[in-house]
Amino acid sequence: MLMFCPTCANILGVEEGLNCLRFACNTCPYVYNISHRMGTRSYPKLKEVDDVLGGAAAWDNVDSTEERCPKCHHPRAYFMQIQTRSADEPMTTFYKCCNHECGHRWRE
Repeated sequence: MLMFCPTCANILGVEEGLNCLRFACNTCPYVYNISHRMGTRSYPKLKEVDDVLGGAAAWDNVDSTEERCPKCHHPRAYFMQIQTRSADEPMTTFYKCCNHECGHRWRE
């Protein structure tokens, strides 16, 4: 959290005072004693992998190809390509097994 001096508008630095911390201006004599915690930490909720790839609905209208499932060895799999890295990198191909009992997902 940044605090600014109300007198000269410079950024206040934190320094130790008498038994407490305080904000102090480097250019003028302004001092503000810190009496309680002024900030909190909050961590953003990370997205689920399915959200990043479009969720379950992303697999509704995809094509299938002859790609063997590494889990059940079914000969066909649905696929879609997504640009997951920078534009000069190739697209990542994601597969989902066509066998509805398996439904294994992997990427190339």
